[in-house]
Amino acid sequence: MTRYAATHRLSIENPVEFWAQAAEGIDWEERWNQVLDAADGLTGRWFAGGRLNTCYNALDRHVERGRGEQAAIIYDSAVTDTKRTITYAQLLDEVTHFAGALAANGVAKGDRVIVYMPMIPEAVVAVLACARLGAVHSVVFGGFAANELATRIDDAKPTLIVSASCGIEPSRLVEYKPLLDEAIDLSRHKPSRCILLQRPQVEAPMHAGRDIDWNDAMAAAKPHACVTVEATDPLYLLYTSGTTGQPKGIVRDNGGHAVALHWSMKNIYGVEPGEVYWAASDIGWVVGHSYIIYGPLLHGNTTVLYEGKPVGTPDAGAFWRVAAEHKVAAMFTAPTAFRAIKQQDPSGELIKDYDLSGLRTLFLAGERCDPDTLHWAEDKLGIPVIDHWWQTETGWSIAANCVGIERLPVKAGSVGPAAPGWDVRTLDVNGNDVGPGEVGAIACKLPLPPGTLAGLWQAEDRFRDAYLTTFPGYYETGDAGFVDADGYINVMSRTDDVINVAGHRLSTGAIEEVLASHSDVAECAVVGAADHLKGQLPLGFLVLKAGVERDSSDIVGEAVHLVREQVGPVAAFKNAVIVPRLPKTRSGKILRGTMRKIADSEDYTVPATIEDPVVLGEIQDALGSIGYAK
Repeated sequence: MTRYAATHRLSIENPVEFWAQAAEGIDWEERWNQVLDAADGLTGRWFAGGRLNTCYNALDRHVERGRGEQAAIIYDSAVTDTKRTITYAQLLDEVTHFAGALAANGVAKGDRVIVYMPMIPEAVVAVLACARLGAVHSVVFGGFAANELATRIDDAKPTLIVSASCGIEPSRLVEYKPLLDEAIDLSRHKPSRCILLQRPQVEAPMHAGRDIDWNDAMAAAKPHACVTVEATDPLYLLYTSGTTGQPKGIVRDNGGHAVALHWSMKNIYGVEPGEVYWAASDIGWVVGHSYIIYGPLLHGNTTVLYEGKPVGTPDAGAFWRVAAEHKVAAMFTAPTAFRAIKQQDPSGELIKDYDLSGLRTLFLAGERCDPDTLHWAEDKLGIPVIDHWWQTETGWSIAANCVGIERLPVKAGSVGPAAPGWDVRTLDVNGNDVGPGEVGAIACKLPLPPGTLAGLWQAEDRFRDAYLTTFPGYYETGDAGFVDADGYINVMSRTDDVINVAGHRLSTGAIEEVLASHSDVAECAVVGAADHLKGQLPLGFLVLKAGVERDSSDIVGEAVHLVREQVGPVAAFKNAVIVPRLPKTRSGKILRGTMRKIADSEDYTVPATIEDPVVLGEIQDALGSIGYAK
């Protein structure tokens, strides 16, 4: 039995022993009464009776044990040409004072605080200061539309909002204060205070009696000690992206979260305390919560806070510069970032300009990684490239090649085997296990491991209906795929992206995998467009690599032939269109549902999470050229 297999088996057969041992990596003010109370709540409770403070575990204990002069955060802003290193001691000092500022303005244990900020160190300070007080933070992606921010204000009912005057995109400034003011005007709940950081690029107007300048608040603040909380108390709320109407607030607890993330840094990502770890994401998303802020700091790593893009700040070598300059040991980003880099620099010439000898491993997650992109990254970087899979709800990996336990062979197209703690099944519509290699709904047997969602904020019935009803005794992931004979999980698409072609259920991910293998294609997407004969037909969208000047009809014809050859005539794949780019959320997820509605000439709402709404017009024009989107 391999080391991984033995570890996973113990975690499933004796989760109490497994996670009790993992919990020794966290400092507890009081130890738990029970490692797992499976009968408590809808999915069980971890470390009930235990008391701790997450901020203490992320900062104070490292300073107390001699790590104070180590870098905690490396802030690298490509959009302002600013770099700043903040040690653990310096970060602790800023956090203790900002916690004092929050407390002086009425924030106490259990209160909610919305953090609406760009990728700057003060955002991390605000988050950790909330954790220090036992307050519940809810980070909303900076620049989110006012109505979306308003729905989150009404749901979370924050005592206070922390914001900044602006965010900075490669081509424009995004003023946050007008959006914040409008959101507060729209919301029924009115926070009593807002603390605002004035960035040099924009000075925002202040609302007398409500708004407080960050620097003034810090100057008047007294350092605040850690407030002890129950392991089962909420640490944060994170609203799922793409929400319309009533948002879904994912609740994360303190104890299980700290244990799972601390454990994952060594065992999944293979890094040691003191090493530099970089998650190239945003703190508005779950990756930013788990692996820009909490995971690295709980484990004593140095985390990189990058304000920039994979391309355009200034070019497709931006990631290589950051990794080389800061001696990054392990990097984590979305496949869509690498597709953008590959599209701009297909031969990887810019990589040669940087010394990446310290980079050991690249991890990808957030959107399915096609084999072509994975092989490109392996070939150009010469290091293991690990695709792994998790969700906002889970907080950390459901499936991964856990390099810190044992690096297993990589299978392109697979996210690896189930991570320890996860009992992953593929089920048919009746909830029965399907055989190896057969596509089914991916579900996880209860109880879920520590660190996963404890529920939805003040919405127990909705939590049950959304995740626990379809397959009793299981958490429904909403993803479809298969598990092969070696236990490797292949996540092919969302369950609602499985299309029905004349009675045949086909995964759009399988067709995308074939299209991405075309030598001229940088990235692609497939949706199921309505067809009066077959119900649905797959429709492909192709983004070409930079510099490709061949006739587009030739490329489309070759792509259609590839699908017919590798998937078969059953796919009935006949239509594809070349587009300049794909519509995506700010976290990199392709908006396939919106693309399908455009193709079917249905009404659609521009998603609040879209990175650039202009792309939808480009999609509509391209589809119109081949007879869709009438």
